[in-house]
Amino acid sequence: MKHRASTLLLALAAAAPAVLFAQSCGICHLQPSMGVKTYGPPLNKASAGGNDEVMRVFIVNGSERMPAFKYYLKPSEIDAIIAYLRTVPGESR
Repeated sequence: MKHRASTLLLALAAAAPAVLFAQSCGICHLQPSMGVKTYGPPLNKASAGGNDEVMRVFIVNGSERMPAFKYYLKPSEIDAIIAYLRTVPGESR
């Protein structure tokens, strides 16, 4: 039983960054259904030229079309989102 509980906790911890991304960024960056465009660009490992610092600046400060998340997300949550995006395959546009 103890092994199953620890396995479940590890699985939940591994999924947490993806859930955080979906909750915080998904409204603009995840396609809601086939053929529907997103408001923001799809994000993946090539986003921001593959540069974590550039990605962090965008998330923290926002842009003309994107809100700043510096008051909403903790630095550790921003790091988790960036780490998650580095696992998402894709090419930059």
